[in-house]
Amino acid sequence: MANVYANDPSLVIMIAATFVLAGMVKGVTGMGLPTVAMGILGSLISPVAAAAMLLLPSLISNVFQFGGGGNTGRLLQRLWPMLLMVVISTLLASVWITAGNTTRTQFALGVALVVYAVWTLAGKKIAVDPQREKPLSLVIGFVTGLLTGGTGVFVMPAVPWIQSLGFEKDELVQALGISFTFSTLALALGLWWHNALPIQSLSLSAFAIIPALLGQWVGTRVRRLISPVVFKHCFLFCLVGLGVEMMLRAA
Repeated sequence: MANVYANDPSLVIMIAATFVLAGMVKGVTGMGLPTVAMGILGSLISPVAAAAMLLLPSLISNVFQFGGGGNTGRLLQRLWPMLLMVVISTLLASVWITAGNTTRTQFALGVALVVYAVWTLAGKKIAVDPQREKPLSLVIGFVTGLLTGGTGVFVMPAVPWIQSLGFEKDELVQALGISFTFSTLALALGLWWHNALPIQSLSLSAFAIIPALLGQWVGTRVRRLISPVVFKHCFLFCLVGLGVEMMLRAA
């Protein structure tokens, strides 16, 4: 771990606690690890450092979700236009999160958190015309990549779009895992391209795997004791508050 963190035990504890919480949210709701982690870490350290720290925990959890079904080939065939644009636009937009001006990035991250939480709370669904699915997928992928490269959060608008495509429950979980995996890899490539992914960052990211997996393990057990819907609503309201706080602090 980098000396800057090793010399501040309280920061290390807060980072570990953040990943435990983020993993717990993912364990209960099936998503939310990068959103929670970036939201909290973005208020503790720079967004680019937070994005680099997030890579390995996010990738490992999403690869398991990616391979959680037998429909990978069919899902990739349907999702490839969106995935292609996610990769391209994430690489192009990653210059924003690595530029050093964290005020704009922090404000954009706050906006992304609020939009995602409000959209999910509203329960809005998109009606997709099958004949327009591919061109719209390109647009959705491009916008998702811009937000991924600019903020490190890759849920909007990819998540509501995938939820609108009529997948069965298991297919939906796997499709989200595929989308998150491609976004994570594209973000990692973008950070590396702009020299923001040194070995030090990977070691910090590896450190975060353990608390994230611990939180996810706890979350899967908490899911049996409480209503996932109630938990998700509480989580989303907290996300709105966190996003607003980040926007006010960056304004």
